[in-house]
Amino acid sequence: MAHFVQALGLALGVASLLVSANPLPTPAPNLKNAALQNRTGCTFTAAADVSASKKSCATIVLDGITVPSGVTLDLTGLGSGTHVTFQGETTWGYEEWSGPLFSISGQDITVTGAPGHSLNGNGAKWWDGKGDGGKTKPKFFYAHSLTGASSITGLNVLNTPVQAFSIDSSTGLTLADITIDNSAGDANSLATNTDAFDVGSSTSITISGAKVQNQDDCLAINSGKSITFTGGTCSGGHGLSIGSVGGRDDNTVSGITIESSTIKNSQNGVRIKTISGATGSVSGVSYKDITLSGITKYGIVIEQDYEVSNKTKHHTVKRSLLTYGTGVPITDLTLGGITGTVESSGTNIQILCGSGSCSSWTWTGISVTGGKTSSSCKNVPSGASCS
Repeated sequence: MAHFVQALGLALGVASLLVSANPLPTPAPNLKNAALQNRTGCTFTAAADVSASKKSCATIVLDGITVPSGVTLDLTGLGSGTHVTFQGETTWGYEEWSGPLFSISGQDITVTGAPGHSLNGNGAKWWDGKGDGGKTKPKFFYAHSLTGASSITGLNVLNTPVQAFSIDSSTGLTLADITIDNSAGDANSLATNTDAFDVGSSTSITISGAKVQNQDDCLAINSGKSITFTGGTCSGGHGLSIGSVGGRDDNTVSGITIESSTIKNSQNGVRIKTISGATGSVSGVSYKDITLSGITKYGIVIEQDYEVSNKTKHHTVKRSLLTYGTGVPITDLTLGGITGTVESSGTNIQILCGSGSCSSWTWTGISVTGGKTSSSCKNVPSGASCS
């Protein structure tokens, strides 16, 4: 027995030496996590400090910042994986300029709001009933060049001077549970052009659970691919829109899903608008399970004769186009489960297409009532109806 124990001990010792001589491979370091660990947590109470120190921070808390007039709260070029939190009330001073009031870019960026926070654009100081005309008004929130798996979640936005979120040149961005309340601008119709979400030249964007009260488009997709808007509530504005499409550097819209949303007390419900005389394409768009109520102008409106605006700093001149353009075809359009009511002074459905430029449409479960039946629809494709 003793000889067996000695032999076993010798064998174990040899095995130990062999393991020591041939250690298990060490996993490669996670450079991304290492970079985050080498950065610090930062809390800022002044806009100037944000610009100076933002790249050294792994987490950023914006604590009750009052941003001076004419200044962008600048979080562009953040390090990968940075987490930004708005805390308290963020406000901006008044000045006539084009903005933006806030701008952010980077890879795998997370933006959230702490309980009780707000981003107050103080729009009443700019609102003059003239929208993009009149006073020069700053855009509010630039979500440009956000890539990877970036997200903006749970923000409470108040009183944007004009357009709220501009989403451009971004990929893989999620915007969830954002509230935009511009209801104060309803008084005397002073707030205009207060689009909630404008999307351009972006891919794989998801906007979910938005609650919007404004005076223009709840959503406007001017270009982009693989974009989803779901679970939204839109009130007071111009509806859920594709376009206007045409006249930009990028004029392609494809692979769009707009679903499970409510549009109430608004000019329009479902809306697609392309510019006559321009080129581009709208394809693979699906609207489904959209509920309408209190619509004053059009329940569903698809128009290829959208007006072109020639804007200067001081005034806006609009040119009504009398022809229906064919340069931006609308194809593979699916509408399903669009239901609800239009005011008696409005029109249930309006379709104005160029000759042969609207095709492969599928409409099911459409029940929009209460308004007038259009007598001026043009070139309605097979599968759709104005009645």
